[in-house]
Amino acid sequence: MNSNRVADRVREIEGSGIRKFFDIAQQMEEAISLGVGEPDFVTPWSIREACIFSLEKGYTSYTSNWGLLELREMLSDKMYNEDSVYYEPEGEILITTGVSEASDLALRAILNPGDEVIIHEPSYVSYKPCTVFAGGVPVCVATEVENEFKLQAEEIEEKITEHTKAVVLNYPNNPTGATLSRKDLEEIADVVNEHDLLVISDEVYGKLTYEGKHTCFSSLNGMRDRTILLNGFSKAYAMTGWRLGYAAGNKEIIEAMMKIHQYVMMCAPITAQMAAMEALRCNDEVERMVSEYNRRRRLMVEGLREIGLSCFEPKGAFYTFPSIVSTGLTSEEFAKRLLLEEKVVVIPGSVFGACGEGFIRCAYAVSQYEIKEVLERMRRFLERHHVV
Repeated sequence: MNSNRVADRVREIEGSGIRKFFDIAQQMEEAISLGVGEPDFVTPWSIREACIFSLEKGYTSYTSNWGLLELREMLSDKMYNEDSVYYEPEGEILITTGVSEASDLALRAILNPGDEVIIHEPSYVSYKPCTVFAGGVPVCVATEVENEFKLQAEEIEEKITEHTKAVVLNYPNNPTGATLSRKDLEEIADVVNEHDLLVISDEVYGKLTYEGKHTCFSSLNGMRDRTILLNGFSKAYAMTGWRLGYAAGNKEIIEAMMKIHQYVMMCAPITAQMAAMEALRCNDEVERMVSEYNRRRRLMVEGLREIGLSCFEPKGAFYTFPSIVSTGLTSEEFAKRLLLEEKVVVIPGSVFGACGEGFIRCAYAVSQYEIKEVLERMRRFLERHHVV
């Protein structure tokens, strides 16, 4: 077979380290997974009911490539009321098939071959591959636990070259749970403005902020037209399988994203869009879930520390990122052996970038009972290997 049938840039990208562990755990009885960032809550009933009712009414067609206008109008109101930034429902908001598609569209819409994109690490696994697929060059900035995994404005400035086109931000962060204050973001905004850069701001975990208030990057002075704002329904509304996200920003860029979207995706499913309109009315349900995540967050952090693992206290999302350096194992070795010996799924920090080595990601989007059981299994594992 001709070895050139697969494009070099695709051949050179490794498969997702998250999905690899997920697939193993799916075939293992009694395994408890802290691997995939998926809420254990079922989508609230009123949202599911809205979907069922839409099917009963016969809403099974395509929608506009842009998405349902009524949904875009509701999102426009939401962003204005909650984030103090206004986007026109027609032309500045695009409904996508999850935030992952929105991120991919944003990169493909703005990058020319050789353009550089600054990406802070540890970071979600798709940013670098999608930059490469779009012809861009990922330029990584390591963040440190000593600084609470916060990206510093001066660290961005050090990486800027004549080829730099954009910066990717993801706060609250996956995998660390780190957040940035308004002051932190304003300092980054100053650098972005000075060097005439774009920002792709993935804020899908914005509602899962436990200390202080989340600041929407595009609401900062001068950032509205420089920012491609990404968000969705998966995390805060427990709607992962519905695959619904959205992008908002400068009309020229959003139209370019829509052009790609209309050829490769057509539109997001109408049933998910109908359900999303109900989700936007479900603030009480969101607050209930966030409150429960906060309880689990404290249980997880305290438990990890008690069994001997140093753990930064996350301020958002639903992940902890404890250090496993004391074990003498690599992140990959730790995750594999914990899975095989104690049937607990965690993700090696190394899959989120080189600076993630020495850490593991634990998603606490599981019940408090399962968290306690996982901590007991991890305690046994650490004692067996003479760490505790």
